[in-house]
Amino acid sequence: MIDPASQNQLNTILQKLGVNKNEEEKANKDQLGQEDFLKLMTTQLQNQDPFAPMENAEFIAQMAQFSTVTGITEMGESLKSLSSQIKEFRVATASSLMGASVMVPGNVARPDSNGEIHGMIDLPSASTMTQLTFSDATGAPIHSMDLGPQASGLTGFAWEDIPADIVNSDAPLRVDVYANFGNGMENLTPSVFAEVFSTSVGDDSNGVMLDVRDYGQVRAADVLRFRKAGAPASETL
Repeated sequence: MIDPASQNQLNTILQKLGVNKNEEEKANKDQLGQEDFLKLMTTQLQNQDPFAPMENAEFIAQMAQFSTVTGITEMGESLKSLSSQIKEFRVATASSLMGASVMVPGNVARPDSNGEIHGMIDLPSASTMTQLTFSDATGAPIHSMDLGPQASGLTGFAWEDIPADIVNSDAPLRVDVYANFGNGMENLTPSVFAEVFSTSVGDDSNGVMLDVRDYGQVRAADVLRFRKAGAPASETL
């Protein structure tokens, strides 16, 4: 049998390697704990060939390997905890978006709680002319805007003086964008604010899902911007 002094030396080495005794792991017989490892190691020492004893480097390598396996197990437990925290974060995110407005790519828009329509245009290059047309459900134009020449990139637009009858009807309007990049007018798809009806946590591949008015299910990750219910356009995030 190995003497107490050698046993203490083994414990000291294991502590330096970060292999700490854990009562919960000890109780779980499906896992190799520190005590099981020590039994295997001492049995190996007792039955080794006295004329060809195990090298110190080999002895340390085995302990280091065990320490690595223990570290991987602990990392797995940490990842499980992190996964649970991410799910809680998704729930909080989904709850905060209820009743808010999100900016999504599309041609359908409705006046918001302030009686306005806001959106953005992503111009691939500088335009010499940029125009917007708002049409009703029948396709008849009811309002137009001339934004003039615009630089490439994002350009915001807003229809703020919408007639009361249009606001009160709460009917969807179509927004068409046309820009001239040097080869005549081209049609572009704008991004507009739309109301979030409901939210769901989703899964690992989709994340938080939003039920957006006129657009159905939209991934929160695909939303360009969002605005709290009743907040002015200046508070868009």
